[in-house]
Amino acid sequence: MAGRRIEIRGTVQGVGFRPWVYRVARSAGLVGRVRNAPAGVTIEAFGADAVLDRFIEQLQADPPPSARLVDLRSVPIPAEDLDDFVIESSDAVGDKALSIPPDLATCTDCEVEVLDPDDRRYGYAFTNCTTCGPRFTIATGIPYDRAATTMSAFDMCIACRREYDDVEDRRFHAQPNACPECGPSLSLVGLGGDPVAVADPLEATVALLKYGSVVAIKGLGGFHLACDANNSEAVRLLRTRKHRDEKPFAVMVAGLDAARRIAELTPEEEALLTAPERPVVLVRAREKTGVAVEVSPETSLLGLFFPYTPLHHLLMAALDGPLVMTSANVSDEPICRDNEEAKRRLEGIADAILLHDRDIAMRCDDSVVRVIAGTPTIMRRSRGFVPRPFYLARPVSRPVLACGAHLKNTFCIASGDTAYFGPHIGDLETVAALEFFEEAIDRMQTILAIRPEVVAHDLHPGYLSTRYARARTDAVSVGVQHHHAHVVSLMAEHGIHGPVLGVAYDGTGYGEDGTSWGGEFLLCFPGRFDRLATFRPVCLPGGDLAMREVWRITYALLHDAFDGQPPIETLPLFDDIAPESIRVVSQMIERELNSPQARGVGRYFDGFGALALERPVSTYEGQIAIAWDHIASDTVRDAYPFALDRSRSPMEVDLRPAVRAAFEDVVAGVTPADVSGRFHNMLVTVTVEVVEALRAEVGSLPVALTGGVFQNARLVAGIGEKLSSKISLLRHSEVPPGDGGIALGQALIASAFLGDKG
Repeated sequence: MAGRRIEIRGTVQGVGFRPWVYRVARSAGLVGRVRNAPAGVTIEAFGADAVLDRFIEQLQADPPPSARLVDLRSVPIPAEDLDDFVIESSDAVGDKALSIPPDLATCTDCEVEVLDPDDRRYGYAFTNCTTCGPRFTIATGIPYDRAATTMSAFDMCIACRREYDDVEDRRFHAQPNACPECGPSLSLVGLGGDPVAVADPLEATVALLKYGSVVAIKGLGGFHLACDANNSEAVRLLRTRKHRDEKPFAVMVAGLDAARRIAELTPEEEALLTAPERPVVLVRAREKTGVAVEVSPETSLLGLFFPYTPLHHLLMAALDGPLVMTSANVSDEPICRDNEEAKRRLEGIADAILLHDRDIAMRCDDSVVRVIAGTPTIMRRSRGFVPRPFYLARPVSRPVLACGAHLKNTFCIASGDTAYFGPHIGDLETVAALEFFEEAIDRMQTILAIRPEVVAHDLHPGYLSTRYARARTDAVSVGVQHHHAHVVSLMAEHGIHGPVLGVAYDGTGYGEDGTSWGGEFLLCFPGRFDRLATFRPVCLPGGDLAMREVWRITYALLHDAFDGQPPIETLPLFDDIAPESIRVVSQMIERELNSPQARGVGRYFDGFGALALERPVSTYEGQIAIAWDHIASDTVRDAYPFALDRSRSPMEVDLRPAVRAAFEDVVAGVTPADVSGRFHNMLVTVTVEVVEALRAEVGSLPVALTGGVFQNARLVAGIGEKLSSKISLLRHSEVPPGDGGIALGQALIASAFLGDKG
């Protein structure tokens, strides 16, 4: 008889791991114990050495589907004379590591039960088991036990307790286990938050949706606003009430057959749609599918996702068609979480609200994924992925909180060799968003039992995240350059410590010289970078206003390209712009008044796109870039000219020749599709030529493509075709390429900057 203590880290709580260990150990004839520990799971097993070796091999080779083992350590311990193998109470003492999984989509077994009239859970919207159901969004602490979740308010009935205690039942130690007799329940409220007396709240909700109403529905990490996606009037009503003019809505469909009827799906996209994370997947819509054009105007991309809770499955089973399911908020505000909050904030938006009485501990919006040049890429990392940890190639020696960006904010907490993203916060432009940001940080710190000693933030002094970081008196604050953080995030995702040649393209980011960067070629290490090349700046007359009134950027590009004499008289773009407005913008440029210099590639997308599409205004961030990508011709092979000014340090990409050529094409009546095709081809050529020129100086380093512009599949594919056979090309997959991913890089840079030896 020998003994082993086996300590396992990873996603091993809330996924049926202890019951599985129990069954494997007993089947092998071992005695001992298994328990949740703050850092994962601890097993103390006793038996013959050979049997223990095989047991450890099986632990690593065949864990439950939703478990993720990252580290397994085994040490000998003295043998104990025991009679059985048991599951012990959780250990709350010791160093904590978050081993709670993300929320898990409803499994097939639970879906069958919910739709089976003969099952005791028929029609029950909160059915779950050890392989599915709420996890992170109901957790209030660790280890992950029912007492540390919002299910602690519900006492299990005799039948549920019997399942929970039965090792042969798939609900053995399923912490959110419940049924209609003992678990959460649905209710419906109408205008003003008054209860609606109906026999079946779900049935009444279905009737309202079929009628064309807008209904708010409480889910896992917050509320959705739902309406019939085939009903143009209902979708327009939702847009008006939500103040969301043109930005696409996500659409829930019942399953693959329904998705195939309205979208052209690749195998990779189908795999994402059916994955346990159930993200919103951006796919190409078919024509004339019945889905209202107002759902996703101006682009052929459609955000589809499948039901991921029993409530969703019941809704889709009762409805004959897709549902718009968008975050329940007014644009630029956080998603609603609490019942009373929803009644207050959604008044005037939703005709009714479908509530339930299980509290949401953590807001967690839907995740968004797109297949970019063959690689599944997370665009927004939240529900289904958070709080899945990243394991660092080199640890940080002090706990770090990284506050992320201003737009598409997501924060990150790193301690030791592990980093955790928080849920998607959104744009930090309102008091409500800042409150959500602070609330989410506090809750993650509590769950992890981590008090950061370092707080990393963006260099921009006006960002709310920067002000928050500098106001914390319990930690050292470190400013991190935006694009350096982008590159190091990608390095961390690939486990590379550096150096790399980073190509960071986005709309804006505060530079070390006080100007706006965003077309950067950087030689990057975790603790420093050298700026090797950039784009010639375009001025933004009116500052942030130019990112809405994008005609201002086009005017500035023409003003620069034509030596202060922009020939706008022949351009339809300016037909409806007041002459006085044009005169004021011209004076701002010439006098350098409120016209900051911006080098962001995203601003070139805006300027060229507005020129050819004749679109003077952008109603949401990235709108022109999406339309510009969508319209581009696949048959155009030539590219607009450009120049490289090698006399400057850093080297500068000059697109004035391209501006003049595009102007001539537009005046000559060349289609916007062809203009866009040549623009995209030019950016591919620019990137390849600059990378090859710089590699001649810095050596054969990996090249890292990062920043929001690399969400453009056409650009990524074009660069990949020309470079991937020659060099090691790093791209994002698990970490968003846009601003939602930079917090990971901020954490590592701050640690390295302070001299930590990680």
